[in-house]
Amino acid sequence: MNVLKVSKFTIALFVLPCLLLYVLLVFVPIIVSMYSGLLDWNGIGESTFVGLANFKTMFFDDAVFWPSVRRTLMFAVFSMAEIPVVLFIAILLNRYVKKPNFLVSSYFLPIILSVVIIGQLWKTIYNPASMGGMLNQVLEAIGLGSWTQAWLTDPSIAMYSLYFVALWQYFGYHLLIQFTGIQNIPADVYEAAKIDGADGLKADWYITFPMNIPIFKISIVLAFIGSLQAFDLTMVMTGGGPAHATDLISTHMYNMSFLSMKYGYGSAIAAFLVLVCLVATFIINFIFGRVERKYT
Repeated sequence: MNVLKVSKFTIALFVLPCLLLYVLLVFVPIIVSMYSGLLDWNGIGESTFVGLANFKTMFFDDAVFWPSVRRTLMFAVFSMAEIPVVLFIAILLNRYVKKPNFLVSSYFLPIILSVVIIGQLWKTIYNPASMGGMLNQVLEAIGLGSWTQAWLTDPSIAMYSLYFVALWQYFGYHLLIQFTGIQNIPADVYEAAKIDGADGLKADWYITFPMNIPIFKISIVLAFIGSLQAFDLTMVMTGGGPAHATDLISTHMYNMSFLSMKYGYGSAIAAFLVLVCLVATFIINFIFGRVERKYT
C-alpha cells in the first residue's frame, strides 16, 4: 500500500493561513483588551495609562463585581450539574426507545431558536397572572396561588429563573452530544459484558461512562466556558436587573464599557474573564486527564 508522504514544510504551509487568521481573531484582541485594561479611557477620546488601577478598583472598590462573579460561577456549577442528568437520559433513550432520533431532535430545537425569541417567550411565561403570565396562571388554576412569584423582578429569585431557562435551552444540545457518544460505543462490548453478568446500570457504570468520558468532558468544558460567557439571555430578559440582581461578569463588563463609557475598566473585567476561562479549562482538562488514565 502506498502511503502519501508530505513534508513538514508543506503541512506548515497549509496550516499557516488558518493559524494566522486564528491569531488575528483571537489572540490579538485578547492582548489589546489586556492592554486597554491598563488605561483610563472612554473608548473614544484620549487615554491615560493608569497601570493596575482598574484592577485595584475592580477587586476592592466595585460593589457589583464580586456578586456578579459569584452568580457566574453558580451559573457554571448548575450547567455542569446538568450533564450527568443529561447522560442518564441519553442512556435511557438509547436503551428503551426504539426510534429515539425524533425525541433527540425535538429536545435540540431550543438551541436552534434565536436567544431573543427564547428570552421574550420566557419573559411572557414569567409575567404576573394579570399580564398573561402562563406559569402564575397555571399555579393559580391548580390551587397553588401562594406559589406565584414576580419571577424576574424579585431580586431573590430572578437569577434562579434565568438559570432554569438556560438549562432548558441547552438541555437538548448536551443530550445530542452524549447520545451520539453512547451510540458510538460498540454493541458487542455490551454483549460480552452481559455474558459476564454485567447488565443494566452495572454495565453503564463499568462500560458506558468510562468509554464516554472524552464526550462527557466536551460537554463539561462547553457548559462551563459557555456559562462564564453568558450574556445574551440575561440582557434580553432582565438587562442585569433588578438592582444588579442578575448581573453576570459579561453583563457587568458590557455596562461598564458601553453604558458607563469606562472602556478601560470594562477591558480589565474582560481580561479577568479570559483568565478565569483559561484556568478553568486547565483544571477541567487536568481532572479528566487523570480520570481517563484511571479507566484506561
